[in-house]
Amino acid sequence: MNKNIKLAVAGAVLAMSASAANAGIIIPAGEWTLDVNGNVNAFAIFGKAKDSNVIGGGLANVKDGASESNGQGINTGLLPAWLGFTGTTRQNDTDVSFTISMQPAASSNGITGDNAGLTTNNGPLWRQSFVSFGDKSWGSIKLGKDIGIFASNAILNDMTLLGVGAGAAMSGGSTTLGGIGTGYIYAGWKGQVAYTTPNFNGFQATVGITNPNQGLASTMSTAVTTYNQDRFGLEGQANYSFAADNFSGKVWVGGATYNVKPTSTSEYTATAADIGLNLNTGNLGLTGYYYTGDGAGSYMFHSNSASTTGKKRDSDGGYVQVTYVLPTKTKLGLAYGVSKLDLASGETTSAQATGGTQALFSENERMTAGLYHPLTKHLNLVGEYNNIESKAHIGTKNTSQTVSLGAILFF
Repeated sequence: MNKNIKLAVAGAVLAMSASAANAGIIIPAGEWTLDVNGNVNAFAIFGKAKDSNVIGGGLANVKDGASESNGQGINTGLLPAWLGFTGTTRQNDTDVSFTISMQPAASSNGITGDNAGLTTNNGPLWRQSFVSFGDKSWGSIKLGKDIGIFASNAILNDMTLLGVGAGAAMSGGSTTLGGIGTGYIYAGWKGQVAYTTPNFNGFQATVGITNPNQGLASTMSTAVTTYNQDRFGLEGQANYSFAADNFSGKVWVGGATYNVKPTSTSEYTATAADIGLNLNTGNLGLTGYYYTGDGAGSYMFHSNSASTTGKKRDSDGGYVQVTYVLPTKTKLGLAYGVSKLDLASGETTSAQATGGTQALFSENERMTAGLYHPLTKHLNLVGEYNNIESKAHIGTKNTSQTVSLGAILFF
């Protein structure tokens, strides 16, 4: 993505810190500076599903109830439409900031879409509400709701952030999936208290406690559906950015741990770790990412993470991505991602096939080819092709493809 769009994503959209670069509409207001920022996007999505196997946690689309393979829809992409308000000021040698944002979606037709309430997938989301204060000499502290720390760089560097990635060819969802579940665990939006260090010549780290999410329901799970947690989660990430002449990049490592009680008689510690690298030279960009989890899940934290007896499952995956900016300024991108999930100790494929539960997926695989063209400074035209394959431990699989055309406007 070009410099302005990258700043918009990193600063206005994900708002990784109160000092992040702003790219919105700047309004001076006395001692405060107000930044109104966000994006609007929508895509026409055309899909084809080849199979109709039932695979728990599988992300490939399947044939509909009438056994039709083709589907179409108009929907928001991976990045939800966004309206954010950030206020900044400096008082008593301290940088002070607040951010509040909302994320409406491109709703489906009919009363459930046009009059969608907050309890439906079509209702506006409220993903940010936090205050931040600090100074470049000692760092900053964030309190409130914002994107999770662990795996945030995975989604920020995913080229499908400007497009669709994996997702159903239908309207009505709040967003599509991008590479979530096919290359990385979703960072999510979490209540948190986090500290970010000063920038030490390119090195910066963030560590924080996050909302324990008591009674979290895992809609992707084929076994345990409620995960009670009796302590705060702990997440952290360290980044090192570098640049020289026509070469720049960033490397990062991260981790997370939660204490989970999936049943009344079982309890475990869920952990995850990741490492990533982004390199850019001239018009060429390369991103590589890998994660591993122990009872952490596959799609988001705790999704499909334990068996019916409460024993944790291991997971891992990652993605590689190559982009190249053509002379027309159009960015061409190719990506491959996969997320894998192992069976828990004592869990068998025969038990899945005959025990009354869905067949559990073993891996979700994604291949993406995309074109991202900056028609103007703030408007990008996007075209993507995605092939998704979901495999089950019992040997079945589903395969689907989507083609999406649309646009995303940052302000």
